[in-house]
Amino acid sequence: MAEFGGRTVRDLRRESRSAVLQRLYFDGPMSRNALVPAAGLSSGSVSNVVGELLAEGLVEEAGSVGSDSGRPSRLLRVRQDAGYLVGVDIGETRVRVELLDLGFTELGRVERPLGPRGYDVDAVVGHVADGVGAVLRTAGLAPDALLGVGIGAPGIIEDAGLAGAVVHGQTIGWDAVPLERLLRRTGQLPLDVPYFIDNGAKALGQAEMWFGAGRGARNAVVVLFGSGVGACVVTEEAAQGRAVEWGHLTVRVAGRRCRCGARGCLEAYAGAEALVARWREAGGRPSAGAGEEAALGELLAAARSDGGREPDPVAAAVLAETAEYLGAGLSDLINLFQPERVLVGGWAGLRLGSAFLDQVREHALARALRHPAGRVGIELGRLGPDAVTVGAAALPLAAFLTAGGHRPRPTSRPSPSPAWRTALEGRLARRRRTTQAPGD
Repeated sequence: MAEFGGRTVRDLRRESRSAVLQRLYFDGPMSRNALVPAAGLSSGSVSNVVGELLAEGLVEEAGSVGSDSGRPSRLLRVRQDAGYLVGVDIGETRVRVELLDLGFTELGRVERPLGPRGYDVDAVVGHVADGVGAVLRTAGLAPDALLGVGIGAPGIIEDAGLAGAVVHGQTIGWDAVPLERLLRRTGQLPLDVPYFIDNGAKALGQAEMWFGAGRGARNAVVVLFGSGVGACVVTEEAAQGRAVEWGHLTVRVAGRRCRCGARGCLEAYAGAEALVARWREAGGRPSAGAGEEAALGELLAAARSDGGREPDPVAAAVLAETAEYLGAGLSDLINLFQPERVLVGGWAGLRLGSAFLDQVREHALARALRHPAGRVGIELGRLGPDAVTVGAAALPLAAFLTAGGHRPRPTSRPSPSPAWRTALEGRLARRRRTTQAPGD
């Protein structure tokens, strides 16, 4: 096949299809004439690509608009039913599974509480597999209609090649958990439906940058504030974002014990779990048996003046200290990455709301260097508590668009090794056998 600067004709065709699909998806409906400058292609290339996409049922006409020539131009858009996506949020209290079409219309939703087994690996794998099956049944879809299943998970996600994604979740007791392989073993999905597993904070960042408060920004930091805290850093060099273990930044040497086992982490002071624990230690009295979310709501209610009642000074002091810790943590992110925006999401961050964010913003800007502090905006995310699920579903969507509308291929499907690798591995195996001591 002919090559152009290291790229084949097939590569160029895929890139052209991808450019057209992305512009139609994010900016459509658009006419063919508008696609030419938007996609950076010639009019002939746009015409050829659009013809292919229409014939394949990926794109459809969506009315017309007047043009300078006086002849109306046909508008084009990506078909919502050209594929389906599943987004999964392995959260702190539940596993949430959503089925979406390409327009991100919700077609099915299931939530499974983690329950007394918590992050038990088999239980979580069962929740995910059962949830995917349930939403497909709700919508009356076969599993092979899916473009993929995106999963936002806590911890560091490692791509283990043919073995699939492996999760290192120290705070939840997951040590090199082969999550993708375990999900494959359930047999819930055909082998040609891929899984896309990534950190939950990165999934949140993907959602906010594509559909929420991050749209239009070239670089941003998206913070997930729940039981723990995490962050996704988006730069021009890493447009899809990079998850950083921000919650395990040391803010006090030899401080409180964190869920990760270390002392003095930001998460040990600013996560919702730590916030409620510190309130209890200071004399706060949440209702007996109240879960973390309910206890946080009671803390917020106690810290507010309501109907002439004075705020509880203990609750107010704990919130004020938490705002200071979060602000100090954000100032480090601002100094390190100099983002245009810092977006705060996650169920706890959204629950604390704009009043609490004002205090966090004040502390962050007071501690950050003047230049990056003068150009950053700090605000709440716009996509609500379901943002991780939306971002997880965006993972297979991104692969679909990048592939030019071709279905993504699973990363964990075995493939033949090159001849040189097979020969070298055989040589090493023979050498080990000949050097092994008798009887070993």
